[in-house]
Amino acid sequence: MTDTARAIEDQAIVLVGASGSGTSTVGRLLAAELGREHLDVDAVIAQRAGKSVPDIFIDDGEAAFRAIEESTTIELLERPAVLSLGSGAVLSESVRAALRGRQVFWLQVSAGTAAERVGLTAARPVGFGNVRGRLIQLLNLRAPLYAEVATSSVATDDHTADEVVGRILERLGG
Repeated sequence: MTDTARAIEDQAIVLVGASGSGTSTVGRLLAAELGREHLDVDAVIAQRAGKSVPDIFIDDGEAAFRAIEESTTIELLERPAVLSLGSGAVLSESVRAALRGRQVFWLQVSAGTAAERVGLTAARPVGFGNVRGRLIQLLNLRAPLYAEVATSSVATDDHTADEVVGRILERLGG
């Protein structure tokens, strides 16, 4: 095993992207392919809090959620897992700093595709109100931050989750 392969094996592989980009789905599939644990930060937060992320937003506010998200993300980055970050995790300078020097894949998605995938649901904080308009606004705000932290980007529009996993595996050298 090369030093690079060993280094990758010992650290988290991180997926970032907007809601609907596929970070959770691709993360599960990628982890299975690599024989690693998959950790979805939003799912970990919900499990620990005993309530959904939208309920945390409603009950405790976005600032409280972002603080929990930041500490949970930084904690989970220490595990050699495939880590799916919440779409807003990159808003935190501490998270962006913690991602430096790591394998970070930005799953790029257009607002139209994201809106189709997310749908008109309240299962995500973005699901309230005008979904497409909100996604466009969030993509415009967060795209530079995703670009800042990413070591590689993978387009997800018109690609299945398995195809996206294949592209990530190619970039990981396997």
